[in-house]
Amino acid sequence: MSGPLPLSLLPATARVDGAGRLSIGGVDLLDLAADVGTPVFVYDEADLRARCREAVSAWPGGVHYASKAFLCTAMAALINEEGMGIDVATGGELHVALSAGIPPERIVVHGNNKSEAELARALEVGVGRVVVDSFDEIDRLAKLDATGPVLLRVTPGVEAHTHEYVMTGQEDSKFGFSIASGAAAEAVDRLAALNVDLVGVHAHIGSQIFLLHSFEKEIEALAGFVEALTIEELNVGGGLGVAYVEGETAPTITEWAATVRDGCVAAGIDPAVRLTAEPGRSIAATAGITLYTVGTIKPLPGIRTYVSVDGGMSDNPRPVLYGSGYETFLPRATTADRPLAATLVGKHCESGDLLVRDASLPGDVAVGDVLATPVTGAYGHSMASNYNKVPRPPVVFVADGNARAVVRRETLDDLLRLDQ
Repeated sequence: MSGPLPLSLLPATARVDGAGRLSIGGVDLLDLAADVGTPVFVYDEADLRARCREAVSAWPGGVHYASKAFLCTAMAALINEEGMGIDVATGGELHVALSAGIPPERIVVHGNNKSEAELARALEVGVGRVVVDSFDEIDRLAKLDATGPVLLRVTPGVEAHTHEYVMTGQEDSKFGFSIASGAAAEAVDRLAALNVDLVGVHAHIGSQIFLLHSFEKEIEALAGFVEALTIEELNVGGGLGVAYVEGETAPTITEWAATVRDGCVAAGIDPAVRLTAEPGRSIAATAGITLYTVGTIKPLPGIRTYVSVDGGMSDNPRPVLYGSGYETFLPRATTADRPLAATLVGKHCESGDLLVRDASLPGDVAVGDVLATPVTGAYGHSMASNYNKVPRPPVVFVADGNARAVVRRETLDDLLRLDQ
């Protein structure tokens, strides 16, 4: 038997009334589901803003939101209002950031395979930083006669304790220049022959990292290389983990920044070097929650009970991609015990369409119930697809008793709009 959902997994303004009904941002989630339908991504705007403010305070040298975690024009506008810059990895993300009014100088452009067109656009608008990732990219910058500030992305040789698919700091990586092999030093020399200004070093060791010691190891690995250069900025990337399930705890953004600063002091990095970072998941994840409607309950005696909802891997592929764990509960009975062991699945024509393999639910869960999975603010909407031609859900921001749709629900006609 499993107890109630840990309320620490809910967004900052979550409130449970005497009957067990959940509201976020002053908006009753059952009423919201009735109004806009399901599935729907719901974001606590106050939670998003509070995490942005913490990041700005924790990283006075500069902090950019990693937009791959969750991006739409409303989110880009919000982080801009709260004083954060933005990190983009494609021409599409750059387009959204510019469309939202983010000043180009507050944009950092990433990507391990930036096209010539993407680089040209970034240079044309005058982005704040281009993060150089390969020798081919250096050739493209030379062809474009590029000018302006760049960071050099290096692989520090640090293997963070996380899923192998989201490790990025080890030697065997598609990202960056290896320090150990000498590729990073060669890249410095080749950039010196261009008109760009190498202002700093960038590194990233992975995602969903709980152990702050991993970031200490990152700094130790970077220190010698950084000290051999004359640079003004060291960007340590992102990757801070968040708690998704009962029993998990994660460091705060403030604790992460303090660890990096202390690590730089211990490693002897010049205090004049400005420390910057790019949090994404730790800004967006806990602020978001996804609402579904239960459509089928299928008990298989002696095997398991399947609970099927009206979404699935098309709105949250992380369980399929990484085996990621989530909790689930009923917003009509938020604090109820959850004795029913079930497997929460989607509606797709795919046996692997799992949302929560080992879900715990109240025993009276019924067809038609609104069901929620918390901590879905990162990599749900941004990784959503139209698999099986399922329209993607809307995104709704809630705050001060009001709900506003910032991304509308796709229609069936939207599924045809690119066909010719």
